[in-house]
Amino acid sequence: MNPIVHALDRARAAQTESDKPTRAEVEAAVRTIIRWTGDDPERDGLLETPARVTRSFEEFFAGYDQRPAEILEKTFEEIEGYDEMIALRGIRFESHCEHHMAPIIGQAWVAYIPNGRVVGISKLARVVDIYARRLQIQEKMTAQIANTINDVLKPQGVGVIIKASHHCMTTRGVHKPDTDLVTSRMLGCFRDNALTRQEFLGIAV
Repeated sequence: MNPIVHALDRARAAQTESDKPTRAEVEAAVRTIIRWTGDDPERDGLLETPARVTRSFEEFFAGYDQRPAEILEKTFEEIEGYDEMIALRGIRFESHCEHHMAPIIGQAWVAYIPNGRVVGISKLARVVDIYARRLQIQEKMTAQIANTINDVLKPQGVGVIIKASHHCMTTRGVHKPDTDLVTSRMLGCFRDNALTRQEFLGIAV
């Protein structure tokens, strides 16, 4: 795998851990937010809310403690020369917008053309989940997924399409509940070969 990707992932993980507030500090912050809304964090219905919110955030943002490049390290080379497209469709994910911390709910389509080795298909879904479980913008998440697969597997090409609904604009702000955002990242033969790109778009759309 790419040693630069591996080193960057480890550096980010170490920095995040050293700067991480304690659980007590997070729960205190939630109590402050509750008071700011005008409610009383000491009333019965809210007494356990700070702890629940903290546990929820641990789940929502678990991707910061995981290194997606390592997920792709285990590969298989006994593929009888298989060199056609491999596409995993409709990978559902939940993320959070880094601007408002509002949910992003969507699906990802991930494809690559192998170059002598393949990876277990569940690993593609796990890479999507790891990046989704961080504060995100969809454009960056799309690029991160494609770049990681390309850097580690070194395939002939990678394609990633994401379609998602952003609650920062469906439940607040402009309030447009029927909208979704579509982003894509094409690398290698997916970028250079119009037929390959069209085949993937036909599978994904």
